[in-house]
Amino acid sequence: MTVQVRVTDIKDGQAWYETLLRRAPDCVPHEGFVEWELLPGCWLQVAEGTPAVVCGPLRLGVNDLDEERERIVQKLQVEHFEIHSRTEVTVRWATFADPWGNRLGLFEYHSEADKTERIRTVLGNRNVNS
Repeated sequence: MTVQVRVTDIKDGQAWYETLLRRAPDCVPHEGFVEWELLPGCWLQVAEGTPAVVCGPLRLGVNDLDEERERIVQKLQVEHFEIHSRTEVTVRWATFADPWGNRLGLFEYHSEADKTERIRTVLGNRNVNS
């Protein structure tokens, strides 16, 4: 699976996403294009081009949503970043945009049991150490 977002300047885009993801890209196949493997076989592609209008959000799971919110607001100057929760939903979530208007977000499971069960499902019930 791949998900692609477009940025108007690949150098700025790569730097922004490196800060968001806390690491350099896993692959730079050609000029104007970088990729991160988020999970085995699941890639985030950042490509130079015209950003799509009203796509997403692509939400990434985190261990501590409040901590990540603070980091992203401070390091990436994201202004609109509200955390949401509903009692019938197993996660808290937030949506924000990158500087090119691509909609992104984060989510955090309310409980370790819910998180572990979901990870087991995604990984095919392999042994999971939280």
